Amino acid sequence: MYRDGARKSIWQEEIKKFSLQADFSQQYDVAIVGGGITGVSTALKLQQSGKKCIILEAANIGFGTTGGTTAHLNDFFDTTFTEAINDFGMDNAKLFAGVGREAISIIENNIQQHNIDCDFERKSAYLFALDEKQEKQLEDIVDGASKVGHTMTYTSQIPFPIPFNKAVIIPDQAQFHPIKYIKALCEAFVNLGGIIQEECFCESHDEQEDLVILKTSKGDIKAKNVVYATHIPPGVSVLHFTNSPYRSYAIAFSLKDENYPKELGYDLMDPYHYYRTQEINGETLLIAGGEDHKTGHEENTGECFSRLENYVRKYFNVETAYYSWSSQYYEPVDGFPYIGKLPGSNGKIYTATGFRGNGMIFGTISSQVLTDLIVAGSSKYEQIFSPSRVKPMAGFTDFVKENAVVAFDFIKDKLFKEKITSLADVKEGEGKVVKYEGESFALYKEVTGRVHLVKSTCPHAFCEVRWNNAELSWDCPCHGSRFNVNGKVLTGPTVKDLQRIDPESESS
Repeated sequence: MYRDGARKSIWQEEIKKFSLQADFSQQYDVAIVGGGITGVSTALKLQQSGKKCIILEAANIGFGTTGGTTAHLNDFFDTTFTEAINDFGMDNAKLFAGVGREAISIIENNIQQHNIDCDFERKSAYLFALDEKQEKQLEDIVDGASKVGHTMTYTSQIPFPIPFNKAVIIPDQAQFHPIKYIKALCEAFVNLGGIIQEECFCESHDEQEDLVILKTSKGDIKAKNVVYATHIPPGVSVLHFTNSPYRSYAIAFSLKDENYPKELGYDLMDPYHYYRTQEINGETLLIAGGEDHKTGHEENTGECFSRLENYVRKYFNVETAYYSWSSQYYEPVDGFPYIGKLPGSNGKIYTATGFRGNGMIFGTISSQVLTDLIVAGSSKYEQIFSPSRVKPMAGFTDFVKENAVVAFDFIKDKLFKEKITSLADVKEGEGKVVKYEGESFALYKEVTGRVHLVKSTCPHAFCEVRWNNAELSWDCPCHGSRFNVNGKVLTGPTVKDLQRIDPESESS
């Protein structure tokens, strides 16, 4: 398995293993946990600054969302500049407005410096409203952008065969191939003396006076500083109550008429749809994304792909859907990502999370923020992205709502599991959380009849997992931990597998 789901992404052909063996006897300046764009970009920048670094990846480089992104590079975000002004003030909103430009510049500089072939292209983006309500949203977005000096220009045409009411064009956006990019960053990192250890699961950390000891599946690692570049850090901290896990869906199509849009596109539906093209194996494909929902909160995740495909076929002359996949991201309660020192730590442990749908940009800017904090002791983004920031008003309503949902899910799933008298009650090809002889199990039965049986309680915060039939995984609706059919961790924050049960001993 090369990524955290059963479905193959369009980027997966490029994933390769780095078979370096770490020296566990030496001490590192920084241990970076996580081998996606955040961890790899940060490791390279720290190594370039003179730090001796190691990347620890539980599976393989690009296993998580970097292997499942649609890889749009934008300098406008899911959090609008109007929202940033209202919640954080004009000065901070203007600082926020520079993040995208700086991140894309970092990517471009890396490409030039290391001669990376990763299909990077500068493109214009089109943001379009499909009805009167969305028109007002668009006008609000453009108004906020003008106040922070960001260019959005109204246009009467868009390069997408979709009826619209109003649209803007946004210049100087970009796209790339994320796995080609981070593979090349890894090679540059290794050439500078950096170490990569894949298939190395980090189980816990012990922050001491002079260093941090990471307990891993391959032994203990000692480092002066640790960076958790893992979606969301492990353990239970305030960040697990100020971030909500979401899943997003993508499909790559060929078109019968070859009328591929050359630019980037986004509507304002809820959840919204987004579009770009990519050449893979000599063929151009249209990548469409959307149908986002909270992790573990869609009863039939396969229907998300069906809805997305049907929507695209309504407007585009689609021929074949070659790839379909989903990925995970975290929504911060107040709209800004959390990049900096881990709350509750003594200052040696750092994290980066809450990227919304802008992971390639915020993952990249994290490399600059975290390097500045570790090397220089400060960053211009330190305050606005601080994981310990307290904003009593910004996001407060969402904070209450999201945590009420977590509490409701916790109680509901504990009380209302389906009871079965025999494992034979579950159909072939079906996954269910069930109560059997007083205990709770997550049960998946293959079409061959083979049964996979695990305890259903997520070890992170003891919520009950739910079946994801699109990715053949058990997903926790509370904080987003995910497991394969045998209970092995796919996605944190949990650091423990679901307990596996021998179905032969449980069947009747």
